[in-house]
Amino acid sequence: MKKIIFLFVIILACNLNAQEVVDKIIAIVGDEIILNSELEFQAQMYASQRKLDPNDPEIRKVLLNKMIEDKLMYAQSIIDSIEVSDDDVNRQLEQVIAYYTHQYGSQEKLEQAYGMSVEKIKREMRDDTRKNLMAEMLKNQKFAKIDVTRREVQEFFDTYQDSLGVIAEKYEIAHIFINPKSTEKLKKKARDFAQSLRDSISKGADFAELAKKNSDDPGSAKAGGDLGFVKRGVFYPEFESAAFGLKEGELSNVIESPVGFHIIELIEKRGESIRARHILIKPKSDDAADIKAIEQLTEIRDSILSNKNTFDYYAAKYSNDKETAKFGGLLGTFEAGQLEKPLLDQIYKLHDGEISFPKRLEISGNEYGFHIIKLIKRISEHKPNLETDYNEIKKITEFRKREKLNKEWIEEIKEKVYLEIRI
Repeated sequence: MKKIIFLFVIILACNLNAQEVVDKIIAIVGDEIILNSELEFQAQMYASQRKLDPNDPEIRKVLLNKMIEDKLMYAQSIIDSIEVSDDDVNRQLEQVIAYYTHQYGSQEKLEQAYGMSVEKIKREMRDDTRKNLMAEMLKNQKFAKIDVTRREVQEFFDTYQDSLGVIAEKYEIAHIFINPKSTEKLKKKARDFAQSLRDSISKGADFAELAKKNSDDPGSAKAGGDLGFVKRGVFYPEFESAAFGLKEGELSNVIESPVGFHIIELIEKRGESIRARHILIKPKSDDAADIKAIEQLTEIRDSILSNKNTFDYYAAKYSNDKETAKFGGLLGTFEAGQLEKPLLDQIYKLHDGEISFPKRLEISGNEYGFHIIKLIKRISEHKPNLETDYNEIKKITEFRKREKLNKEWIEEIKEKVYLEIRI
């Protein structure tokens, strides 16, 4: 995730400084290059987070080595025929957009800051996102099953216990999540509106004008829906299949993608690239659906507090978060730094066993819902010991072992992949 977020920062930097920076290649790794601008912004971001000097040669050396390692792993992932699905790429992009939407307060503010629409940001990031996911998948395949013996854990603890500091306060939490957008009513309303626009275009209405007035993709809407020339692999699969199947000047039917409903017109086809324009209609928020979700969660909370049944029971029966519902809504155990502020604020107010009132939860991009949180247990800050923190210490031991093996593996890859460092 951190790598993908860095790509996001690079997009902003390139957008703002394209006319100012004379760039140069500082490393070649296989068929990939690393630019000086990438290292500059990596150093700026790293240093600003830690209040360090971004020009410190040691910091720049460490960061460049990490960037080279990432490129080496990507090169090896190609050799090993690693593939990631479009769904994996889309999911990663949605997570990053959700993270930055939360940081900026809204998608509109995010688009203003970056000078481009969310859809264009995703297109800019898609190729590098795929590369990073391929590298991560290869690394996970190679080191996912690293294990350590109890003796190794004991030896690690005996050696490093004085430098382990303290175990931060943690919170074991569960939730029941209701998604008001799970109803078909909102989708049907958006689909019907998109169909009415298509019908108007078919009868002679101006596509560009309708895009400017109605499209929920603000970046392309300003250009009458024009997306410019784009290669395969950039759009959502549903969109791409329809767009590349059109003849020049042909209008698609209403197409559904993860972000909404599209009307697509193919302007020009050039080899494996197309120039198309579209109108995007997203399902709008429904106050009535929101109120219904909040009321349902309030009733569930009241039922639990009056001992009609358990939190686990209601989570399994009603929660729309299917991954946690089967485990009684259990999200896991987290440190404060692992939780976003709105969620942390909810937890701070609870004692062990208490349940929050319903709160809105942003998921990704255009998705949200409401949930109630149960604080199962608060674990106070303490010095680590093998009796109570064995699993935590075991994870640290495994991490150290994994990093050691990873360094050895990177050296092996260097023997097979062309590497040239120019600074």
